[in-house]
Amino acid sequence: MKRRNLFTDFASSASRPVVSQGPAYYTNAVLRTQDNKEVRFYDDLIKGKHVVINFMYANCEGSCPAITSNLLKVQKALNGRVGKDIFFYSLTLKPEEDTPQALKEYAEMHGVKSGWTFLTGDPHDLTTIRFRIGRWNHPGFDLNATQHTTMIRVINDSINRWTGCSALTSVETMKQVITWADPIKPLEERMRQNARAQAQIDKMDVLPTWLGSLGAED
Repeated sequence: MKRRNLFTDFASSASRPVVSQGPAYYTNAVLRTQDNKEVRFYDDLIKGKHVVINFMYANCEGSCPAITSNLLKVQKALNGRVGKDIFFYSLTLKPEEDTPQALKEYAEMHGVKSGWTFLTGDPHDLTTIRFRIGRWNHPGFDLNATQHTTMIRVINDSINRWTGCSALTSVETMKQVITWADPIKPLEERMRQNARAQAQIDKMDVLPTWLGSLGAED
């Protein structure tokens, strides 16, 4: 492999178009926020957005408070992005108990900042969303709904990118997982970045071992 074309060749083709899974997958269930505002799950919350989703319930005495605290630290670590180009959503596992007012009190008690929405709704709708977000293929795999409280799901609908991790992992790890789903940079910007990297490679007399293993010199 020639060093001259190492990075520029990797970025020279246009990005493939991506297609969201849309409301047919996510559902467009009507939910209510902690401010009792009616929203549609896909159209208002997911469509074209970069989101972080977790499941919780207001009277949880186990992992929920610790996870909320951890997410607050992550929100701070994201340096003002939450509410602008990243959105946090906490969906209740107990909609029969968690009214909008109960969720509002929970959010206020934990000092939740703007850009973070708590949601309740019809139990069937929330169960359906939970299965879709969790990627479960059969209800038999999801007998214990509370297991969802320890995970976050990260989705960037604009590029149909999904990931996730434990909601109790380190703040730095969660930040890395969330930002991995950032939008793909424009081709021109990636070409400039790769050109700078290529310039550094061109200055080397010998390819690093990992680069040399990519292929033989033409």
